[in-house]
Amino acid sequence: MSRREIAANAFGSVGAILALCMLAMLAGCATSQDESIGLPPVSIQQLQYYPYLVKGYQKSFPNKRIVVLTAPDSRTFKDSGTDNISHDPYEGHPAVGAVINRKGQVIQRLYGPDLAPLVQGAIAQAAQEAGMVSSTSPQTLPAALHAHGADYVLAARLTGLWVMKQRGVDSEGGPTWFSASDATVDVIIYKPPFLVPFWQGQSVAEYNDPPTPAAGAQPEDETEIYDQPGEVLSVALTRAVAGIFRRDDLHTLVLQDVIPAR
Repeated sequence: MSRREIAANAFGSVGAILALCMLAMLAGCATSQDESIGLPPVSIQQLQYYPYLVKGYQKSFPNKRIVVLTAPDSRTFKDSGTDNISHDPYEGHPAVGAVINRKGQVIQRLYGPDLAPLVQGAIAQAAQEAGMVSSTSPQTLPAALHAHGADYVLAARLTGLWVMKQRGVDSEGGPTWFSASDATVDVIIYKPPFLVPFWQGQSVAEYNDPPTPAAGAQPEDETEIYDQPGEVLSVALTRAVAGIFRRDDLHTLVLQDVIPAR
């Protein structure tokens, strides 16, 4: 073999190695980009109450009058399993969740609207679906208890509301995702003018999208119902709020309660 042929073969080998290195680098970049899927670091999610999503309690309560007070955001995030994720608000928007990659790294932080009026309006809507005559009020509890016209005053606190969306295994159709959400509302109902609880309880709900697969099913066969994690969280919130009026003890108590004639 001539020196020219040896040099050509050597050059070809070096070129092949360089080409392989370039492909590896490009593949690494693609993997890194795929992990974020081009998501912006912050997303303001739309949260809402879905009327009539929860079935089985509509028109089951008597049409007694109930006033719903503003429900403060009292979340503490204790035992939430999200200690490594910031819960601080962003430009006035409360934190409601995060999107994480397959390595468990946060690739997008999720924020929502003012939660106090959202929950207040949701409870009033659920009470109306239950058959009660509901309204909202900005009053304090003592003021509402001494106002006229209400059979009950409902004071609630939002103690849990969070969603996590995580990327799963890739399938032929592309990347898969799984979202898990939960919501908790603490409620006390009073009978004016008494500052003594007529009923109190806690309503907790969870919602996963896609739903947890049955035994033996392949997770990658499941597809998401909702595109946005805020929609998944809205389902959990709706279930928690509607769950207040699905409580048998509250239902029985209100049915048996005699309201004096005014």
